[in-house]
Amino acid sequence: MSDTQVIYGLHAVTTAFKIHPELILELWCDQSRHDARMQQLLQQAQAFGLKVQQADRDQLQKMAGTARHQGVVARCKLPRTKSGSEEALDTILEDLAEPAFLLVLDGVQDPHNLGACLRSADGAGVHAVIAPRDRAVALTGTVAKVASGAAHSVPFVQVTNLARTLRALQQRGIWLVGADGEAEQSLYDVDLTGPIAIVMGAEGAGLRRLTRECCDFLVRLPMAGVVESLNVSVATGVCLYEAVRQRCHTN
Repeated sequence: MSDTQVIYGLHAVTTAFKIHPELILELWCDQSRHDARMQQLLQQAQAFGLKVQQADRDQLQKMAGTARHQGVVARCKLPRTKSGSEEALDTILEDLAEPAFLLVLDGVQDPHNLGACLRSADGAGVHAVIAPRDRAVALTGTVAKVASGAAHSVPFVQVTNLARTLRALQQRGIWLVGADGEAEQSLYDVDLTGPIAIVMGAEGAGLRRLTRECCDFLVRLPMAGVVESLNVSVATGVCLYEAVRQRCHTN
């Protein structure tokens, strides 16, 4: 797994400068763009002693692929915890001074969904997002752009064996709450105030059998309309913020 990533888009790159400027290795900017937002970004780069490389839009597009780059592309190191495994997760959990609040994504494959989940996780104060290495999307430029900075602020830990990691979390006293449309309990009937991990399934397929069996509770989101389920990133936001509501209420 590479320890660097390419990010693009003014908001994603500007946020990276605010959160982890020391991780930015290279910056390319559209030589024809001179607006205020670009000038502000160039000033940030200058303040950190980063040389800006001028490029035309075709060069930037090659680096960004099919994504919309807005005239800015950067290559960054991944923060240490972003490329970690079980060991990195152990460090995160051992350093906590409050009940663990984790998000587990069981095989999310769409980078837009992962980016949106990271953004919700950042807003909700999640301590780490956990995902399997295989058959799941990793951190990409598209993920970073959709996440609007959260790809650099929320530890994203990919593990080799998700079921084993889930059992290790249980041994630490962390309750696993899985979202499943067939569950009998509603999300709003479960206590989410203690050390928990919200476990979300993949697009369409939902939770895998082993993952479902590891969960201490299965919950569903009440659906009043004709659609059977929500997009995984939307459902993740709903679950995380119900936990936030309960946890804030107990403080």
